This record gives sequence, C-alpha cells and structure tokens, in this order.
Amino acid sequence: MSYRYIRCEKENGMGWIRMNRPDKLNALNAYVFNEIEKSLMDFEEDDKIKVIVISGNEKAFCAGADVDPMANADIVTAFKLTDQSQAVFKRLSLVGKPTIAAISGYALGGGLELALCCDFRIAAENAVFGFPEINLGLIPGGGGTQRLPRLVGEGRAMELILLGENINAQQAENWGLVNKVVPIENIEVECRKLANKLIEKSSIALRCAKNAIRTGGNVGIEDGLKIEQDAFCLLFGTVDQKEGIASFLEKRKPVFIGR
Repeated sequence: MSYRYIRCEKENGMGWIRMNRPDKLNALNAYVFNEIEKSLMDFEEDDKIKVIVISGNEKAFCAGADVDPMANADIVTAFKLTDQSQAVFKRLSLVGKPTIAAISGYALGGGLELALCCDFRIAAENAVFGFPEINLGLIPGGGGTQRLPRLVGEGRAMELILLGENINAQQAENWGLVNKVVPIENIEVECRKLANKLIEKSSIALRCAKNAIRTGGNVGIEDGLKIEQDAFCLLFGTVDQKEGIASFLEKRKPVFIGR
C-alpha cells in the first residue's frame, strides 16, 4: 500500500509507522490520520506482525496538528477534526497488538496524544513534550485531557495542560510519562529490543492483558475484576496456555503460536 505522509515497513514481526512530513515537523491533518488508520488496519490483519512501532525523525516525532487551517475554522469543522482524531487515537489505543512510540524531538499537542495511545513510550534524550493548546485559546482535543491524567496523575496533567509549557525527556521519565530515555542514536535499537521481547510472548495473552488494562481502567473496580477474570479463564482454552504451563514444568523456553 502506498502512502504520502507516512512510511510503513514490515520487519521481523514488527510493523513500523514512520511519520513522514519533515517540512511540517510531522504535523497531523486529515490525510495523515487517514493514512495512520489504514496502516493500523493493515498491521492488525497481518498475523506476521506482532508489535507496532510509531516513530518520526530526529527533529520531531510529531509536533501536533496543522495550525494554519484552524485560523478560519468554525465549530462544525472543529467537531469533524476531533471526531476523526479521536476515532484514530481510539483505534490505536485498543489495537490488539502491543504498540511502541519511539519519540525523538518534538511530541507536542496531537503528537503527544498519539504517543499517549501507545502501550510503551521510549524517548530520545532530545525529546520535548507538551500541550501548547492553552496558548492558542484551546485545549487538547484528541484525548489529552483524559489519557494524560490517567497516566501521570491529575496534578501533573494540570501542570502540563494549563500552563502550556514543555518538559524535557528526563522530566517526562520522572513523571512516568515515558518508560525509558536513551541516547538518540540508540532509540530504534531499544525499540527493537523491547519489540523482540514482546514477540516472544503469547500474542493472544498479550491481547487479553492489554484489553483488561485498557477496558478495566475505564470502569469501576468490580467490573474491572470481572473483565480480568473472564480473560484469565478464557486463556485456559488456548494452545499457548498449555504450552506455557508445559514449558514451565519442563524447564524450557515456551514456543507460542498465538492460538
């Protein structure tokens, strides 16, 4: 499949989505969202792809949405834009395969929201994070006000969103916004290491675990526990569960097939 604003690669069980608008700091618009959604659909349907990685370039992971079109936008246009962005971000958040954001340079506004939808965030030392929307008389519109406090707590979310000031990679790691900070030249190596660890796991168990965490986080504790219990018990009907138990008892490495 051919894309204009992103580049997609399939490599040893990994599906890479590389943002590709270098002249615009990989800014988001309707066309970019459309291409991201199509690439996610492709990777979801490909059983050979076990992990999805999203990256940008050294200067920018994604600096947010195109601002120019907003100058003359009205309420209807704003609803259309956020309908699309929230739908794509929701798809990314709930995709049944582990996702990793490889973040270097700017991850601002919609770019940070894109990263927040991933399961893991690996940041280069030059990464910069922020929600500058308040400085434009706006607020995040792609899920930032909801996903950020769930990750870093309400106080830190208030600080980042209400002040509209950026934080560096080390601050982001201290806040729990990113999992790890690495030298920029090592970011893809670290993402591949993480992806390879995930590839060795049972893909069906990973899917169930991710769904329990994502879905359970949006309901009460009793409903969340039921989601977990159902997923736990259903896994006893899989080949991978039998293999996992057998390999443990036989003191060998398991070979999972995702069934």
